[in-house]
Amino acid sequence: MRLLELDRLLAVARKEWRQLRRDVRSLLLAFGVPLQLLLLFGYAISWDVRDIPTAVLDQDGTAASRSLIDAFRSAGYFHVVRWLSTPADAGAVLARGRASVVLVIPERFQASLQAGRPPGLQLLLDGSDANTATVSLGYANAIVTSWSPEPRIRVAVTGVDPQARVWYNEDLESRKVLVPGLVATIMMMIGSLLTAMTIAREWERGSMEQLAATPIRPREIVLGKLLPYIGIGMADVAFTIALGAILFRVPFRGNPAVLFAAALLFLVGMCGVGITISAIAKSQRLAVQLSMLLTYLPGMILSGAMFDISTMPRVLQAVSWAVPARYFVVILRGVLLKGVSLADLWVPLLAQVVFAVLALTLALHAFRKELA
Repeated sequence: MRLLELDRLLAVARKEWRQLRRDVRSLLLAFGVPLQLLLLFGYAISWDVRDIPTAVLDQDGTAASRSLIDAFRSAGYFHVVRWLSTPADAGAVLARGRASVVLVIPERFQASLQAGRPPGLQLLLDGSDANTATVSLGYANAIVTSWSPEPRIRVAVTGVDPQARVWYNEDLESRKVLVPGLVATIMMMIGSLLTAMTIAREWERGSMEQLAATPIRPREIVLGKLLPYIGIGMADVAFTIALGAILFRVPFRGNPAVLFAAALLFLVGMCGVGITISAIAKSQRLAVQLSMLLTYLPGMILSGAMFDISTMPRVLQAVSWAVPARYFVVILRGVLLKGVSLADLWVPLLAQVVFAVLALTLALHAFRKELA
């Protein structure tokens, strides 16, 4: 006896596809939400810090102080919105939110430079936005380190002439990092949430028991129902990557076969999780809640797609190793941004294989047990 009857499996897949085409809500979730997420993540969410509102208090008023101010303005990160006249004004503009940074140039700034003494320079930051404050401080340090009105002073102060080169994301655009993470987010949604909702609907309507009464085996039901969603998920991956390249100039430097093989494994695993959730829940409302709790939120937070894992507490860093999306995000960024080969990605790919096999095995066991 064969493990699978291909005709019966394809019949279940065709039935599921016909039902899916009639379900407007599922179609919107499958095709409309990925486009919405891409536009929101690409345009609304950004880690880039540009045009920082800056106030300047120039107490020196010399050529050197004006040169330093010009260096801040020409860097492209700071936008001077206020010119202050007294030190008391600095606290006022920060408190009222009129500026995020205040550059204070003291008296005798140029004289100290000419005398070879390190001049005092003050930068006041609004710490209520910690990210902007941290990035602003880094930008300011880089500008001051590289600036000097006279070459001899620059050599005396720094001693070296550092030159930095950024690889893989030369413009340091956060969108190029967010879009690969968005692909993983969409896969989690299509794989677990949509699958769990659809099969839970079958339990609510009682049609699952009718299907179980036929000669079709449970594994044929599971695999047949998964095929349409796997096809939709793979189409969404291609659509998201293509649109990311067009709208946000996200490169594709690696092997497409490696990326889509990893996407297939990850999608099979997430669909297996969705089947398991539906077998436990048998209710669309509970299926949505469990999918959000068990897959979507951990994958969003602990995968590295949105937040740097290295900055998390050690406990959460350890937990993140059990999140399958973490390995998929590594593969996506490696293939899209870095163009690394299969030899460099075999560890996360192996993790995807293990995840797909375990999730599908668990789904088949849970589904067969519920039908028994």
